[in-house]
Amino acid sequence: MVERALAVFGPPVYVRRAIVHNAYVVQRLATAGAVFVNELDEVPTGAVVVLSAHGVAASVREQARARELRVVDATCPLVAKVHQEVRRFSGLGYDVVLIGQAGHDEVIGTVGQAPGVHLVERLTDASSLRVVDPDRVACVTQTTLSQSDVAPVIDQLRQRFPCLVEPTAADICYATRNRQAAVTWLARNVDVVLVVGDPSSSNSRHLRDAAVATGTPGYLIASRADLRDEWLERADTVGVSAGASTPEDLVADVVRQLCRDGAFLQHEIFLEERVSFSLAREVARERPRMPATRGDLAHA
Repeated sequence: MVERALAVFGPPVYVRRAIVHNAYVVQRLATAGAVFVNELDEVPTGAVVVLSAHGVAASVREQARARELRVVDATCPLVAKVHQEVRRFSGLGYDVVLIGQAGHDEVIGTVGQAPGVHLVERLTDASSLRVVDPDRVACVTQTTLSQSDVAPVIDQLRQRFPCLVEPTAADICYATRNRQAAVTWLARNVDVVLVVGDPSSSNSRHLRDAAVATGTPGYLIASRADLRDEWLERADTVGVSAGASTPEDLVADVVRQLCRDGAFLQHEIFLEERVSFSLAREVARERPRMPATRGDLAHA
């Protein structure tokens, strides 16, 4: 979406926060003319601004309108679904509970969809939660958590609030769910697991944790520069996976390095994803000023 915005409007295109949690991606886009800012008051009036995949609070959209910014909304559709659920439940008079990590960009945006959203990070938070009406409580979750982290908290909420209303579809992103299942399978069939992803990426960290939970050593690496010989010296089989926002060229670079060191490459397809999302209408309907490049963020 950022690449497309640069092609349609030309640089500079402003981006609020990291478009995805991957420093390599952010730097590559910055080189192409994207200007990353923390808040919208750093964006000139009337300029083009892209909202990140993690979503934003309602107040941010109001600020964009007040500053007459041309907004390209790159919010992940799965995050947008959670936002819609929060607004719907809140409008119906429910206490809304969000299971998530304090300070995460996605959580900040989701909490900001309606007044009074309760953030629950752990079991103790669920145990001490106070609501207006115990019979009118609804919960949603951060999309990049692991199912194993979420399930115990939801169970605790169900015990405290038997009428708990949950979304009809799982909030955890299908790409996150699929990768966690694939890494768990991978870890049971290899000696070491390498997850290529940025340390700031929640879903990448959870992939590493999923591997370790099986008893197999797992390491999170941002690039091939982070590889350590001592991790692999006793391994006959090394498994490689990647976070949802990791560009394919970084993964390929790690695989090439392993092959240079003597590894034999074998691909395993755990399952195929056939989900696709449309471009934001602000960039889909415009004719690019220059040919759009094929980027690794098309899925974002």
